[in-house]
Amino acid sequence: MKPSLLLAALAAALLAILAILAGCGGGSSSSDVAALAPPGAPVFLEGTLRPEGELKSNVDSVAKQVAGVDSLGGLIVEELESKVEDEGESFDFATEVEPWLGERGGAFFEQLEGEDFSGTGVLVESTDAEATQEFVDARVKRSKDPYRAGAYEGVEFQVGGSEGNAIGVVGDFLVIAEGAKVFREVVDASNGESLADEDGFGKAISAASDGSLADLYVDVGKLIEQNGGKVDPTVRQLLQSSGVEPSEATAVASIVPGAEQVTVELSSDLGGEEAPTGDASALLGELPGSAFAGIAVSGFGKQLQEAIDSLDAEGIEGTVPPHQLKKGLKQLGIDLEGLADSVQDAGVFAVGASKSSLGGALVLSTKGDKATEAVANIGVLLRQVQVSGVTALSGKYSGFSVHSDELGDKPLVVAAKQGRLAIGYGLAPTIAGLTSGSGGGKTLADDPAYEDAVASLGGTPISGFADGPAALHLADALVSDEGFKKAKKYLRSIRFLALGSAGQDEVATAKLIVGLK
Repeated sequence: MKPSLLLAALAAALLAILAILAGCGGGSSSSDVAALAPPGAPVFLEGTLRPEGELKSNVDSVAKQVAGVDSLGGLIVEELESKVEDEGESFDFATEVEPWLGERGGAFFEQLEGEDFSGTGVLVESTDAEATQEFVDARVKRSKDPYRAGAYEGVEFQVGGSEGNAIGVVGDFLVIAEGAKVFREVVDASNGESLADEDGFGKAISAASDGSLADLYVDVGKLIEQNGGKVDPTVRQLLQSSGVEPSEATAVASIVPGAEQVTVELSSDLGGEEAPTGDASALLGELPGSAFAGIAVSGFGKQLQEAIDSLDAEGIEGTVPPHQLKKGLKQLGIDLEGLADSVQDAGVFAVGASKSSLGGALVLSTKGDKATEAVANIGVLLRQVQVSGVTALSGKYSGFSVHSDELGDKPLVVAAKQGRLAIGYGLAPTIAGLTSGSGGGKTLADDPAYEDAVASLGGTPISGFADGPAALHLADALVSDEGFKKAKKYLRSIRFLALGSAGQDEVATAKLIVGLK
């Protein structure tokens, strides 16, 4: 459903919530709103249209810090009225909508077709159904595009406008639907089975965060089914290695504004799989202090072992037959299984303030000598078979570098020492990843912004961090897009991004926190 002028006017408050989500980022979902969503809808969004008390104070605080305005809702209404007037129509939110606007609103999306959704509906709670109907009638009458009247199960509605939307009042809700068929589905849901009655939805939405501004429910399995069961193999492997069975998973994301931060809290039912556990925050904190961003995961060795086993079973077409990779390399002195068994956690970081200085590395914490031996033997093998551009590292580190035109000015470097293995772009960041945290200079944990990021997550272990000003400085040097230039004034308010994750039984949880200046 494309936004038309009438849709914008009728769903002004809900669009304000969507604008907040896009721009910066109460209680759990109300069954009253979901009770109008058709059963099986794979995506459902619900939010607070009239935040009050602490929630309103926090929303306004975020608006002040990010956009420099006292009221984000007021700014959105002003922009909406201006847009409608630019198209030659008049619209006064205060007199036309505010008198009947309720506390909650929602939107559902029934069908994913390629990259677009169809079967879309917007639901806006009304405190005065008669006044809402009068508003609908007035807007229809003033529309430049004609409407035709319809009725279903005793509910009257109008269909038309520039996008052919169906608009009417169902119970205590204004409904804007993508055509008459979807509107009739809303009426059926209000009288019988709805999304709110489904066990999967109820279980998922019960995990939504208290005090949220908006909650987004996604049935991942249903979306995959609608997409013909197609999931990118790399994405599927990533999800499964994280304990997620994509075809059965559901997720709920909640946006929780604070006085000095915005939090996105994600809860996912993994489809019967055990949620991943572990804490890689120690490795993340030991990454180089010069990094503007870093992320770490625990138990990477197990994932690496699974990837090696899969590659060995399938072989490499035209080069290595199935079940010969591990055996062949071991005969050459490279023990892939031993290497994977020695790996514990993994971290990735990026450094640089311009295209020429950009670099980074993957850092693996290891046990024993298997990683060092494997790296040394791989370097020897590459030189023996005369791979172009391979050079052994000199000094106290075991490893090698690879230079090529495809890589650009910097080499790919693989280096190891007791307890660490690093694979990086550029010699300096690779060695920094190898030595940081062991007398090799400042680390992320020494950064005050990192300390605040850790504190913002409470008891959730930190797994990712980005320094706002440093990341913006790099983006400013790399991106010339006009949209980015307009967004810069808002991005300047970001002090840090913090990512934390945890798991228990079959539920994985994560927090993304945007810390503001």
